[in-house]
Amino acid sequence: MTRRFLRSSPASFGPLLFFAVAFALSLYFTFAAVQGDYGLFRRAEIGAETREMQSQLDAVNAEVARMENMTRRLSDEYLDIDLLDQQARSILGMTRADEIVIR
Repeated sequence: MTRRFLRSSPASFGPLLFFAVAFALSLYFTFAAVQGDYGLFRRAEIGAETREMQSQLDAVNAEVARMENMTRRLSDEYLDIDLLDQQARSILGMTRADEIVIR
């Protein structure tokens, strides 16, 4: 009778080994789905970066629009005298005769 128990014990490792490997693979793929390069945490990081970069893009677009407006106001077709006066004074450091400079 002892021979029967010895023969049946090596055969019982097959299903146990199969389930152990299947469990290990499922743990690996679950970890990769959550924390991998394309996992859920990385997706949340990408969403946050997208929102931050969108706000930076909006700020740059507003600055470009402001600069385009100033450039148009100093063009040959449309000349804003007040803006021209402001730019000339800023760059040349000049004042009008009726102004007082306080430093």
